[in-house]
Amino acid sequence: MWCIQRIDPEYRKRMYDVLDLYEEKYDPKRPVICLDEKAKQIIADKIMPISMKPGCSEMYDYEYIRNGTANIFVAVDFKAGKRVTKVTERRTMLDFAHFMKLLVIEGFSGAEVLRVVTDNLNIHKEKSFYEAFSEDEAKQILEKIEFHYTPKHASWLNAAEIEINVMDSECTGRRIGDIGTLTKEVAAWTKKRNDDKKKINWKFTKEKADKKLSKHYVS
Repeated sequence: MWCIQRIDPEYRKRMYDVLDLYEEKYDPKRPVICLDEKAKQIIADKIMPISMKPGCSEMYDYEYIRNGTANIFVAVDFKAGKRVTKVTERRTMLDFAHFMKLLVIEGFSGAEVLRVVTDNLNIHKEKSFYEAFSEDEAKQILEKIEFHYTPKHASWLNAAEIEINVMDSECTGRRIGDIGTLTKEVAAWTKKRNDDKKKINWKFTKEKADKKLSKHYVS
């Protein structure tokens, strides 16, 4: 995480931009939405596992069947304790654009603008919307989105990574044999997290960044 030798002004500018958003007082009309994706191998058991029983954990055979891969979009408003997820077969520009439309139309319909923190992946761009929708519809959706990109090699700044780690530990970090089951499991996990209004207590501030990283800054 901290294997950084030199931090140029552009890196610092983007880091400050994200940390400034995190330090703001929560505004439901302008929520900060952290977004990331998780690749998931679809793996089925070749031999049925032995169920858990008192004094003995569930046991899996080492052999398994590969059934391809899937993608999980995760968007989290960590200050409000709300997240939106979607399982897709792929992670393309079209998949991303349709997920963003879901956030705007359904997930956060009451917001005036979504301030989206994400990495600089090639699909996380305005051109994805023009590939997926008509020009008018793309513009209407983009009017409700404000992108804030994390610096290169600084995915740790994205709170969605924390949410994905929780999802892995509680739901997806095990063998799941088909995309239908994965979709149901992720949906159930998302509902439970939202019902419980699980938040993320982000503590890394600009002041802490300067204290930790200032010796790496390029003047």
